[in-house]
Amino acid sequence: MDIIRGAIGVVSLLAICFFLSTDKKKIDWRLIGMGVGLQILMAVAMLKIGFVRSIFQYIVDFFVVVIGASDTSANFLFGDLAIGNPANIQYGGSFGFAFFVLPTIIFFSALSSLLYYMGILQKVVYMFAWIMNKTMRLSGAESLAVAANIFIGQTEAPLIVKPYLEKMSKSEIMTLMTGGMATIAGGVFGAYMAMLGGGTEEGMQKFGMHLLTASIISAPAAVVAAKLLFPETRTDVDTNLEVPREALGSNFLDALSTGTAEGLKLALNVGAMLLAFMAIIYLLNDLLVGLGGLLNVNSSIAELTSGAFDELSMQFIFGILFAPIAWLIGIPADEILQVGQMLGEKTILNEFVAYASLQDYIGQGAISERSALLSTYALLGFANFASIGIQIGGIGGIAPNQRKTLTSLGFKALVGGTVASLLTAAIVGMIL
Repeated sequence: MDIIRGAIGVVSLLAICFFLSTDKKKIDWRLIGMGVGLQILMAVAMLKIGFVRSIFQYIVDFFVVVIGASDTSANFLFGDLAIGNPANIQYGGSFGFAFFVLPTIIFFSALSSLLYYMGILQKVVYMFAWIMNKTMRLSGAESLAVAANIFIGQTEAPLIVKPYLEKMSKSEIMTLMTGGMATIAGGVFGAYMAMLGGGTEEGMQKFGMHLLTASIISAPAAVVAAKLLFPETRTDVDTNLEVPREALGSNFLDALSTGTAEGLKLALNVGAMLLAFMAIIYLLNDLLVGLGGLLNVNSSIAELTSGAFDELSMQFIFGILFAPIAWLIGIPADEILQVGQMLGEKTILNEFVAYASLQDYIGQGAISERSALLSTYALLGFANFASIGIQIGGIGGIAPNQRKTLTSLGFKALVGGTVASLLTAAIVGMIL
């Protein structure tokens, strides 16, 4: 049944992109088939083949050590505010997000900058770009951009292909934007591990492996969604694959300083958005609860959802709207409202709000392990409305002539990024 549900989900999600396509006759079905096949192959390899899984597990274990170092540093700087002992983290209680998770973002950003300066990150990016370039026959620029998005995020990845941006076709720009929506930055990877891991090394290793798998296999999914929504019509695609050699910073300390400064901006941005968005949810919930009381529907909602929601709220509304999508990716029927809620939070607000809800559900034992793991895949990525503005501003700043194209493709990129993450979840649901 899991395989059947997953297959239904994959076909349905591909159908959504097909019906929204700008030119159905130009769709390269070989590319689509290779993309889905590559995603399945990578998922099976990372989740089921022992020696492949062990390689990536070493990477996750390294990230766990990095989080520990970041935690120790934050504890030195903030004392008890940083919850020096991760075991003190309490779901739904005192978490110390600003002093425990945000420092992780800063440190991961600094570390990514150092890896880029030393040339290590470029080699890893080139490897994944080469795979997609050869299997799906993408242009060199979009292969590099999608691969870079796996590690350095939607605003930094375009810098990898800066020399090519002004000449990229609309389809290539679509792939660039969708890749940014479907994957995550290295800076927030550690933050998600810390949130979902429950403060234990075992928990961080477990969710770290799934987060890493999700980010990697969502890259070909992003290409599939992008090429369905906006097929390439040019025939003179440049497949040359060359990573720019410019180093990030003039020396080791300069690279470290630059990465730290960028991480601080990201951490402050995440913290500010989380504060504002969650405050909006709490405000609207207060109003909706009052409205539910006036309409005498709160008790009916509690009965209808078997206690999953006990009153009229934004979470309940999101749950109802996105429940069908949760079913498509293989979530058990009795938990589609909770997962639908998180999918709504991710799309309307951002993934940090959604992962905070997932953290609470895991801690309370309110959802099954299967739903928790599939949600980890489905929620990964920057596909939300705020990211449209971020991409237009970020990419448009370094390629002004593409601003009109970026503006016209913003909503489609959001759809493509969302579909890519859901495709990943549906495929993983068939394998787990």
